Amino acid sequence: MPRILITGKNGQVGFELQRSLAVLGEVIAIGREDCDLADPAAIDALVERIAPDVIVNPAAYTAVDRAETDAATARAINETAPATFAAAAVRRGALLVHYSTDYVFDGTQTTPYRETDTAAPRSVYGQTKRDGELAIERSGCRYVTLRTSWVYGAWGNNFAKTILRLAKERDALKVVADQFGAPTPAALIADVTAHIVARYLGSTDAAGFPFGTYHLTTAGETSWHGYATTLINTARALGAPMRLDPAAITPVSTPEYPLPAPRPASSRLSTEKLQRTFGLILPPWEQALAHVLRQLIPTEKP
Repeated sequence: MPRILITGKNGQVGFELQRSLAVLGEVIAIGREDCDLADPAAIDALVERIAPDVIVNPAAYTAVDRAETDAATARAINETAPATFAAAAVRRGALLVHYSTDYVFDGTQTTPYRETDTAAPRSVYGQTKRDGELAIERSGCRYVTLRTSWVYGAWGNNFAKTILRLAKERDALKVVADQFGAPTPAALIADVTAHIVARYLGSTDAAGFPFGTYHLTTAGETSWHGYATTLINTARALGAPMRLDPAAITPVSTPEYPLPAPRPASSRLSTEKLQRTFGLILPPWEQALAHVLRQLIPTEKP
């Protein structure tokens, strides 16, 4: 039975991966308490002990604004750790599945970013994630890197759950309306990962497997303001009590909501390569959102 190592077990994607990958082999999921990913020696010891056939690494330093003043830690987790896992994967002949971000782009492109478009990070977080990608590519390991954006889910902290909470407490909100992307559920990321890993494990010719970098988001696009408005309207339709009227969500510009790290104005990622290569159809973001909200909103029983 294949052994599958998952990092970041308490994160949004790591939590869902434990479900989606359980049918493919023996899953060993680890968190911060099990291994310090800022310590390359600890990673090497972990891989040596577990001897995985597949390493799935959703763990990351995702505190985007804090990274601006804590670059050393961000680099240790987002660059050095993936490089260490990649070297271990080479030694074991294992597959490494890694996750990256829309922040590797500058966000100025008017069309969705393709995998071949030039990366130009504008933040420490984005730069460390890009450097992690490059370290994996240069290692020569068998890898699949999945870039995604605007991740949320029923587990963990995220924009959707924050808006749901605020909608019960406030009469008005201001939400940025000039940044665009596709809200992507952690469960979808995990399910697509399982599809890719299953294909790899069932392959008789590893040399012919389509390793590389892919973009993974839901279909369509919206702004953070559009996301928040649709979220509240959908939650209301599902019977959730809301104090906030969606009409009271005021659109604001990025300069009106300054943050330490710059955000991409466009986080739109083209998923054509992923869908074509692995025979997938990705759902519209609105449909995926409604599915997650059904998990978050208790159903009234008669």
